[in-house]
Amino acid sequence: MCFKELLSIVCMLPVLQINAQTCCSGGIPLSNNIGLPILEKGSLQIGLHYDYNNLNTLNNGNDKLDDDARLRITHSVLLNANYALTNNLSIEGLFSWVNQRRKISQFNNENLDKTSGIGDAVLLAKYKFPKIMGKNTDLAIGLGTKLPLGSSTETNDQGITLNADLQPGSNAWDMVYWSSISTSFNFRPSFSVSSNIIYRSTGTNTSYFGDSAYKFGNELQAFIHFSDQFLFYKTIVTPSISFKYRNANQDKVNNFNLDNTGGNWVFVIPNFSISLTPQLSFSLKAELPIYSFVDGTQLTPTYRLTSGLVFKTSPKPNIISKLPRRKHTRHL
Repeated sequence: MCFKELLSIVCMLPVLQINAQTCCSGGIPLSNNIGLPILEKGSLQIGLHYDYNNLNTLNNGNDKLDDDARLRITHSVLLNANYALTNNLSIEGLFSWVNQRRKISQFNNENLDKTSGIGDAVLLAKYKFPKIMGKNTDLAIGLGTKLPLGSSTETNDQGITLNADLQPGSNAWDMVYWSSISTSFNFRPSFSVSSNIIYRSTGTNTSYFGDSAYKFGNELQAFIHFSDQFLFYKTIVTPSISFKYRNANQDKVNNFNLDNTGGNWVFVIPNFSISLTPQLSFSLKAELPIYSFVDGTQLTPTYRLTSGLVFKTSPKPNIISKLPRRKHTRHL
């Protein structure tokens, strides 16, 4: 090999490394599934959900490219629990297990990378201000952190460490800021409109590939929900529709912006929930993109499906405190 060819390959290595790190919005949906409602003091809610995320759409900016050679699929199992310390204060935890697959098919060759394992977790404290803007409107705010429980050093079949977006964990602590506002209406109390905002300020993995620093871009998600309840054959069903806006800043490697990461997305989310018992409900929702604008060229979500169960318990009533008090008479 001549010197000129060797020099060309060396100069191309950083470019190949950057392209290999292309972001594709395929990570664990922690922010999507945090924020169970705050119920009465002593109530416990436990949710178990399965999330399937399919990414088979290649975009350049907001232009969809005619290229289906790349496929990214993420399977996630999500367990969250929410306990009400008071009528207005609760603590919620969200834990995850994830399986991620990325397949590239070109020139009759197929390259498959995959990882699986325990993912990161979120702990969130929430406080509710009931009837803050009228008797039908509640406001809640929350503050929490993402715990780096998942591995960030998984390798492929050749023993090469995979890029950050394919790892089950991030090896970084994030701050999570959460808020929610909901209102109902006198003309139909079962109909409600609500909105919630989640902002994640990401930390830095200072041991990325051993001696580099990787930081996922800060992320903002804003939702607006419209829901109603109906009685169907003595069973409560709750259909709803939501719209989600997501903004992700560019990732950084050693404090430099990483190309082909970050962007803006808008999704529509139809959702259906049914109460199987007074304590147990089942829900199924789809997340469909209606707008996306990405930095550079990226795989973007094609569709996402989430289903799961939520079980809730209420505190037992204090029977003794409700018994009528005996009147004492004074005998002379």
